Amino acid sequence: MLAPMPSQPQSKHAHAHTVPRAAWVALALLTALNLLNYIDRYILPGVQPLVQREFHVSDERMGALTYAFFITYMLAAPLTGWLGDRFPRKPLLVLGALLWSAATLLTATVHSYAMLYLRHAIVGIGEASFGIFAPALLADFWPEEERNRILTIFYLALPVGAALGYVLGGTLGSAYGWRVPFYLCALPGIALAAAVFFWMREPQRGASEHLPATPSRATVAGLLRNRAYWTATLGMAMMVFSMGGISVWMPTFLYRNGHYSLPAANQLLGAITVVTGILGTWFGGWLAQRWLRHNAAALYLLSAWSVLLAIPAGVLTFFGPRAGMVAALAAAEFLLFLNTGPLNAAIVNAVGAPVRSTAIAIELFVIHALGDAPSPRIIGWVSDHSSLPMGLALTLVSMLLSGALLLWGARYAPPLELSDESVSRAAHS
Repeated sequence: MLAPMPSQPQSKHAHAHTVPRAAWVALALLTALNLLNYIDRYILPGVQPLVQREFHVSDERMGALTYAFFITYMLAAPLTGWLGDRFPRKPLLVLGALLWSAATLLTATVHSYAMLYLRHAIVGIGEASFGIFAPALLADFWPEEERNRILTIFYLALPVGAALGYVLGGTLGSAYGWRVPFYLCALPGIALAAAVFFWMREPQRGASEHLPATPSRATVAGLLRNRAYWTATLGMAMMVFSMGGISVWMPTFLYRNGHYSLPAANQLLGAITVVTGILGTWFGGWLAQRWLRHNAAALYLLSAWSVLLAIPAGVLTFFGPRAGMVAALAAAEFLLFLNTGPLNAAIVNAVGAPVRSTAIAIELFVIHALGDAPSPRIIGWVSDHSSLPMGLALTLVSMLLSGALLLWGARYAPPLELSDESVSRAAHS
């Protein structure tokens, strides 16, 4: 059993912190850009059977497209994180958004599997910069006790973007060809990148930090022994293995095993994702924010129990009767989305401002290297040799590992107030 965490009252800084208008402008613009980020990422699963039919490739090779995206995403992350801790992040963020939008726009020129593979690799470089800089930049506007709330808003773009990606991909792809949805996503991305450049202000690095800059929190070498950071990162990696594999293969699963048409499968999945994603992400952030008033480990504990409770719903989705498939899938998605804001906030709070971009870069490398980079391809390989439900069953094992890691990490959660006792705990977390 884990030792009970001491009660954590709200920080004395919570009411003293005044949020400037520039912070809300930044949150609005970055959330909108994050929405397009996830639309772009989930268009491919929506048109996957159409692409597969045109290029005559196996399930394993379709999974390899996502693998290519995340390989370049991961390789770009360390350099991106280093740059983000040493240079202004706004221009770097804008350049990344323009790169991924341009690569998306050029998808119309792709007429071979090899070029499609290359296209996905290029997009990964652009999206890596955004995924690193945006949370770190927002953390400099808000103090530790508010970041769960703010990152919950920021990551609401995930379910909405994923749902729109499925719907745009499946509906427009079936009607007009699979290239058309990529056009529609690219142009708003370029416009929003320009809006960020002209209207968003770069915050002072570390302006909202209240926890002490101990070696384990504020140096790259110290990250190696930062248990709060590593348990949250590895717990997220195992959860991302599950969510990445499910998100890529669920339209195909509903098409093959649920016997839906491709547009119907994507519309159904889009509706489930947007409803459960918004409700789950909002409710998880709200619940964690209330729980934090009494327990500093709330971000870890809520994330752990939500992913563990999703396992039975996943079993019913993959192996249960067709009549209960949709309800089980909705329950699983709702539970997995509960930890979107809390778990990302746990990682951001586990490190200090001097190395936050580097820490997020390492985290992104790890969660994709162990998570959604290999999972679509592995699931596709198992599907080729057995069945798609058996391939998807691997996600249930990774959910179990995720829950165990996060329960272990709860004992290392940093405090949210600055008493002498909490400074000592932060130094050893």
